Amino acid sequence: MITITRLFDFPYYQKENFNISDSLVTKQGGEWIKTSTEEYISKANAISRALLKIGVQKNDKIAIISTNNRTEWNVMDIGILQTGAQTIPIYPTISEEDYEYILNHSESIYCFVSDEEVLKKVNAIKKNVSSLKEVYSFNSIEGCKNWTELLELGKDESNQSDVENCKNKVKPGDLATIIYTSGTTGKPKGVMLSHKNIVSNVISSAPRIPFEKGNSRALSFLPVCHIFERMILYLYQYYGVSIYFGESIEKISDNIKEVQPNVMSAVPRLLEKVYDSIYAKGTQLTGIKKKLFFWAIELGLRYEPYGANGWWYEFQLKIARKLIFSKWKEGLGGNLDLMVSGSAALQPRLARVFAAAQIPVMEGYGLTETSPVITVNDMRNFGFKVGTVGKVIEGVKIKIAKDGEVLCKGPNVMMGYYKNEELTAEVISKNYFHTGDIGEIDAEGFLKITDRKKEMFKTSGGKYIAPQIIENTMKQSRFIEQIMVVGEGQKMPGAIIQPSFDFIKEWAKMHQISIGNSNEEIVTNEKVIERIQEEVDKLNEKFGNWEKIKRFELTPDVWSIDGGHLTPTLKLKRKIVMEKYSDLFQKIYN
Repeated sequence: MITITRLFDFPYYQKENFNISDSLVTKQGGEWIKTSTEEYISKANAISRALLKIGVQKNDKIAIISTNNRTEWNVMDIGILQTGAQTIPIYPTISEEDYEYILNHSESIYCFVSDEEVLKKVNAIKKNVSSLKEVYSFNSIEGCKNWTELLELGKDESNQSDVENCKNKVKPGDLATIIYTSGTTGKPKGVMLSHKNIVSNVISSAPRIPFEKGNSRALSFLPVCHIFERMILYLYQYYGVSIYFGESIEKISDNIKEVQPNVMSAVPRLLEKVYDSIYAKGTQLTGIKKKLFFWAIELGLRYEPYGANGWWYEFQLKIARKLIFSKWKEGLGGNLDLMVSGSAALQPRLARVFAAAQIPVMEGYGLTETSPVITVNDMRNFGFKVGTVGKVIEGVKIKIAKDGEVLCKGPNVMMGYYKNEELTAEVISKNYFHTGDIGEIDAEGFLKITDRKKEMFKTSGGKYIAPQIIENTMKQSRFIEQIMVVGEGQKMPGAIIQPSFDFIKEWAKMHQISIGNSNEEIVTNEKVIERIQEEVDKLNEKFGNWEKIKRFELTPDVWSIDGGHLTPTLKLKRKIVMEKYSDLFQKIYN
């Protein structure tokens, strides 16, 4: 029996227990190409043999930059790790400057890219990275070496015994990967995670996810360079789940219908868009169908688990599920039983309405530095509570510091920041990792995250403002796409808002209001400003007087990763947003 202690043990464990024909599945040329567990291992071994032949040694660093999740990423990951070298996954969307910094800082000797766009960025800075020997591509690109050359080189099995020797020398506590956090400020930090860090996290998280072992299908599209999706891919392998890789965020809707997954991971922003799209379709209905749709939504928004609302509510919910919510499920492939959400706070209304629709969203919490899971909800055994991030997983301990900060201790806590002992010492003391998040644990052991410690600020009246709570509430409005609460040292909070331009155009058309065509015209239109003010006023009622947004300004820009407003995990880059809109800040407070 294989005991999993290192990351490359997962495919072998899958082969021993499930040995599935569609372990990894990628769409190529309009067709889903399946890679069996055996082929996955065979290719990973060929890569290991080839890497040893071209001189890769223990503790060498090899970067992987891929625009989309794909079979090749996983084969390379296992192939590299088996040699005792480490993988350096890099976000494809970051700047050339950050590419250069990460490749230099990690001293990567090889780099694998997915496509021409990524290759261009790497080629632009390659001459400034002295450690880099060669770049390989997954796609066929003229003038660039292809990863299949390594598969060909590794066909000769004469040095497989060397691969086995390398594998045997890899210990659970050895470094497996360095993940550079996108960071909302400053240079990326290299988080060092050992095999044990991630393996322990997979094994401890697994009991919270209700899979049918060896007989489930997952759709994977969140960036695998982020530890959240990467850990989940190992977890899928552990449970013998077939992994289908989504083509892109834009094609997710089509991919869901084709793949009909049982499970997928998501981030709150995506779930908001799914809900908004369903809601928009509901507004186009007429007569009794429209009434039934909104009756079901109202019912869903009052959802409480475990029959807490009583028999009459449960009876109505049964009808709503049959008449309305079953169609939601159909639209999401028909088999989706579970979504796992992480990376940012999930609005409680979404947790309620999707659970009511029998597509529960299991929200969890963690950081890159904790491999990542610290807590996660679970529908079974009363382990799910709306508005919380669940209970702590086995083997991990948390406590709340005097100032409200969540501290974490366990085998999942990182080895430290690469080449930065000073920063490591700042965040890890007495074996507890300081998360930087403010939270509270309730009487039943559920953790609730309220804000980021560094993002909280005081008004001139000395009142603390937790911006994330206000922002998440305001984003419930379909008129508001993005929002940043400001006001440190000012007499009251204000906000810079990026309206939901597509929705506002629909709203204007429906009400026959002329708002112009450009975003600039929309954000200066008095009727639009008045309508958004109504939304803000209504949602302000949920807050104390000192927390209410008193004034706001609208921006015509669409906030994006490329525009520098958001990190690759869609978190606000507050400092940059503040710099970009210093004029709007002045308008709010002058």
